[in-house]
Amino acid sequence: MKPEYTLIRSSRKTLSLEITRDAAVVVRAPMRCPQREIDLFVAQREGWIRSALERQRSRIEQHPEPSDAQREQLIRRAKEILPERVAHYAGLMELHPTGITITGAVSRFGSCSPKNRLCFSWRLMQYPMRAVDYVVVHELAHIRHKNHGRDFYALVQSILPDYRERWQMLKD
Repeated sequence: MKPEYTLIRSSRKTLSLEITRDAAVVVRAPMRCPQREIDLFVAQREGWIRSALERQRSRIEQHPEPSDAQREQLIRRAKEILPERVAHYAGLMELHPTGITITGAVSRFGSCSPKNRLCFSWRLMQYPMRAVDYVVVHELAHIRHKNHGRDFYALVQSILPDYRERWQMLKD
């Protein structure tokens, strides 16, 4: 059975395939790309699409969108817990963030601005504290290393030797 998809044409030069957060298939194509080429592109990736949709549906099932009351509770917990965790690890790492913001970001748990301001999504509070600490240390490490290079991960590992296991908690 051919997967259903939404087609978006634009001035791009290549075909691409995306599984969205709500488990929909999106194909992006150049304006003049023939429909038969697009259909072939999708057909050749049918197995990958099927498994990716299954994984995404499983994620949605495991992490449903919280109710308003649950969201407020998660925001409260984030405001209470994250500044403490940042202060703890910032002291260990001898780093100084310029501030902390709690956001509702859906696609990332944390970020570090060029001015060393840390942002964390309240959605992170749905995960075990070991995973929360990993995100805190990860974002703090960006104060010193603005990339994901060897030195960045060496710093993360010096604080959390089991960081790979903690990172995996966020993926599962």
